[in-house]
Amino acid sequence: MIMQGFVGFRIPIWLRRLVTILPAFVVVALGEIGDKTQLLALMLAARLQKPIPIILGIIVATLFNHTLAGLVGGWVRQMVPAMYLRWLLAFSFFAVALWALKPDKIDDKAPMQHSDLGAFMVTVVAFFLAEIGDKTQIATVMLAARFDNLVAVVAGTTLGMLIADVPVVLIGKLAAEKIPFKAVRIVAAGLFAALGVLTLIAG
Repeated sequence: MIMQGFVGFRIPIWLRRLVTILPAFVVVALGEIGDKTQLLALMLAARLQKPIPIILGIIVATLFNHTLAGLVGGWVRQMVPAMYLRWLLAFSFFAVALWALKPDKIDDKAPMQHSDLGAFMVTVVAFFLAEIGDKTQIATVMLAARFDNLVAVVAGTTLGMLIADVPVVLIGKLAAEKIPFKAVRIVAAGLFAALGVLTLIAG
C-alpha cells in the first residue's frame, strides 16, 4: 500500500521548475561575475549615467538572447541521440569550466554613439551583441539541452545575469572593487565541472 503511494506520487510542476531554475541561476550568476558583459554594464553605467534604462536594456537583451540560446539547446536535445548528448554536454561543461577561469577584458575606450538611440537602445544592442558566443550564453544552450524546460532555464539564467549586473549598474566601481573575482571564477569553474560530472553520472 505504501509502495503504491510512492509509485503514484508525482513531483509538482513548480518543484520541477525550481530544480531547473536554481542551477541555472547560480551557475550564470557566478559565471557572469568578471565576465565581459558585466564589465560592459559597468562601462555603460559610467558613461551614460542612466541606471533604469540600462537595467531595462539588460533585461530585454538577456531575455531575447537567452531565449534564442535556449531554443538552440532544445533543438540540440531533439537532434542529438541521448547516448551522445550526455558526452557532448559533459565535455561542454568541462570546457566552460576551464573558460570560466580566464578573466575577461573589454575595450572601455571605444567610442559610443548614444544620442539618437538613447541609453535603453544602446544597452539592448551592446549587451545582445556582447553576449553572443559568451560563456553565459553557451551555458544557457547547455542548460536548455540538459533540462527540458525552456521557460525555467531562461528565467534562471536571466535572474543570474541581473543579480550580477544590477549592483554594478547602481553603484558602479564601488561594487566591482569589492568582488573577489579570482575566487568567484574558481567557484564558477567548479560548478560547471560539477554539472559535467553530474551529466555523466545521471545522464
